Amino acid sequence: MSSAPTIAIQVNGEAQTTTAPTLHDWVSAQDAAPESLATAVNGQFVPRSQRSSTPLRAADHILTFQPITGG
Repeated sequence: MSSAPTIAIQVNGEAQTTTAPTLHDWVSAQDAAPESLATAVNGQFVPRSQRSSTPLRAADHILTFQPITGG
């Protein structure tokens, strides 16, 4: 079984490398509960329901932030 390639990405403005093929995989590897993070890739908000179908590519920019709740 071959391992996933390592790609260079930016996370909240910081250089990072990952082997995660999708945003879902990347979020799962972080030290935060997936439901506690809101995410955007290259400036586009990605709902939790679409993370598993959002591939990561070299030079992608991921932004994570706390979701705003309330009214």
